[in-house]
Amino acid sequence: MKYRTILLFGAPGAGKGTQGKILGSIPNFFHCACGDVFRTLTTESKVGRIFIDYSSRGELVPDEPTIELWQQFIRNSTQAGRFNPGRDTLVLDGIPRNVHQAEMLMGTLDVRAIFYLRCPNMNKLVERLQRRALRENRLDDANLQIIKSRLKTYERETKPVLNFYGEKVVHKIDSTQTPVEVLLDILRRIAKID
Repeated sequence: MKYRTILLFGAPGAGKGTQGKILGSIPNFFHCACGDVFRTLTTESKVGRIFIDYSSRGELVPDEPTIELWQQFIRNSTQAGRFNPGRDTLVLDGIPRNVHQAEMLMGTLDVRAIFYLRCPNMNKLVERLQRRALRENRLDDANLQIIKSRLKTYERETKPVLNFYGEKVVHKIDSTQTPVEVLLDILRRIAKID
């Protein structure tokens, strides 16, 4: 069975997590932020050490452990009754992070829409990330060099995912609007998805 899926897409700091949390609070929507799943790991676990090693350099965690961890999270969420694949729409944020991951998930995800949160002002993204670093104690968002590295990685590795799925499912959203305005844009489009 493929999971009915909506992808929240955009550069680090574009607002994916904010929108995902809100959508995940709506009945029959289940939000999964891959970065949050990684941040729950301890350095005692193999994947936890891999995550710390890569994220501290602003690089993406290798595909296999990323997909494995995500699948484990979805299985656990289903068994715990938080996610009902037959009823709920999966709202993904931070996965797939590159075309190879999208290919690995082809048999798992039925992507109905991609909400591409666009923020053409890089300074605004950097500002948001640094604010988030303080508010959420996220070390990967505090260092300017790591932020720049993450934004370059996004452009090089993650942005091509949009072409993989095709423009028919991509909805461009101006993420420089207030969070409420971004949410309204997303909800208007979700209401039209079958």
